[in-house]
Amino acid sequence: MPEGDVVRKTAQRLDQALAGRPLVGAELRWPSLGDRSLHGMTTTEVVSRGKHLLHRLDSGLTLHSHLRMEGSWRVRPTSAVTPKVAARSDIRALLATDTWAAIGYRLGLLELFATREEDRVVGHLGPDILSPEWDADEAVRRLRRQPAETIGAALLDQRNLAGIGTMFAAEALFEQQVPPWQPVAQTTDEQVHGTLAAAHRLMTRSMDQPLRIVTERTSTTEDTRVHARSGRPCLRCGGTVRVAMIGTAPQERTMFYCPTCQGGLGPTDDGRTQRPLNSQR
Repeated sequence: MPEGDVVRKTAQRLDQALAGRPLVGAELRWPSLGDRSLHGMTTTEVVSRGKHLLHRLDSGLTLHSHLRMEGSWRVRPTSAVTPKVAARSDIRALLATDTWAAIGYRLGLLELFATREEDRVVGHLGPDILSPEWDADEAVRRLRRQPAETIGAALLDQRNLAGIGTMFAAEALFEQQVPPWQPVAQTTDEQVHGTLAAAHRLMTRSMDQPLRIVTERTSTTEDTRVHARSGRPCLRCGGTVRVAMIGTAPQERTMFYCPTCQGGLGPTDDGRTQRPLNSQR
């Protein structure tokens, strides 16, 4: 699932392309929105809140989208949106001004409501880790409300802090050498603050790059240090990176980690040999 860095960059691209110009074309290919027209409305701004996209219009409406696992928004010149392009079956939304068009592919969620009601869908979220108003102390306070939860799962709970996902949680925990399955109650303030600072730095750095490269090493071509590297050598200790599930069903997520650097095998890890992802068996 795209994390906060991707969603924020998407919001910036959509805002730059659409803000201030009326929509000359608008199709919402979503079952509950098929009869809703945005034609003639002007985009006031497009912003992100965690992993949510809020497209605000001068009519007092907000078009809310979520990318979920496979969704994306792409911007292209309106003149390039030919009937063949527009006919793609995976398009869920098509918004066009006289110069630029935004196409939403395989979106996981699309809904339209009054802008004044935005709090209904994003009001429960914790501090946005990429917001200029990012409040690390408030995020720590919220994390501490779940003392029995594992620190890895607590970081992924968007009610504690918004925007972080499995990749940046794994990378930040690895950097600080914090076991992902360690209960929040057993995680020191130094570890929590250090992990949040690492996640904030890595995600902010990703925002400033055209390509998403997490690792700050310059002597390797690796894009990440543990995420998606199960069965491969740890870049710090040379041990083997592993992956196991974290969290409570049905909210379980994958967590990549190094047992040597991060306190041993996780309780959901059976210890069996794990081959590198995408390797041939």
